[in-house]
Amino acid sequence: MKASDSIIIIPTYNEKENIEKIIRAIFSLEKSFHILVIDDGSPDGTADIVHGLIKNEFDGQLFIEEREGKLGLGTAYIKGFKWALEHDYQYIFEMDADFSHDPNDVPRLYSACADEGYDVAIGSRYVSGVNVVNWPIGRVLMSYFASKYVRFITGFKVHDTTAGFKCYRRRVLETIELDKIRFKGYAFQIEMKYTAYKIGFKLKEVPVIFVNRREGTSKMSGGIFGEAFFGVMRLRLDGWLRKYPKLPAPSAS
Repeated sequence: MKASDSIIIIPTYNEKENIEKIIRAIFSLEKSFHILVIDDGSPDGTADIVHGLIKNEFDGQLFIEEREGKLGLGTAYIKGFKWALEHDYQYIFEMDADFSHDPNDVPRLYSACADEGYDVAIGSRYVSGVNVVNWPIGRVLMSYFASKYVRFITGFKVHDTTAGFKCYRRRVLETIELDKIRFKGYAFQIEMKYTAYKIGFKLKEVPVIFVNRREGTSKMSGGIFGEAFFGVMRLRLDGWLRKYPKLPAPSAS
């Protein structure tokens, strides 16, 4: 078992083609990262693959929490965040299983928080242009202009507001009232960033190249975009009316 101060949370639903590959890719990195898979009852045997890897190779580095049915991306991450805090990790990541997020970028996000002192590092597709590979042009435009829309409505200066590849310092997730996060899909990603920003945490966008999945099936739907569109208006209202938690004092370390 390799010790680590960091854990990568990977939500899964029917990712049997990708899950072992992404786990091995992360564990091949020079720095040690632990992995927590949150599986929503995948009928394709995704969880069985993870259990086999834990039993045969990665006990103490790889963990899994199983849920019954598809309960939403946001609730999967909230469950993972709470698990990570209970197990004393200092840096907590969000990452997809399908290689749309390059495992080789994980150390760059870690460095932004651990070495540069940022509280949230965002793997950004749009901070240095449009860095997306193999997405249909319609989806690229929808995602890009969704982030523009969020910036316009909220005044929030992050370029890639819907990004799902992130590293949080522990104190961010300890401060955000996780049980008050409302949204489950794209809007969840926006809400978490916006809440961290409103509290006063320091965010950094780290440029990454996003590659569309080559194996498995996308979980994206029109309803997710609809939640984001209307959810942003609610976030803007919150920004005026809601009392956010106070920024914690810097730790002595």
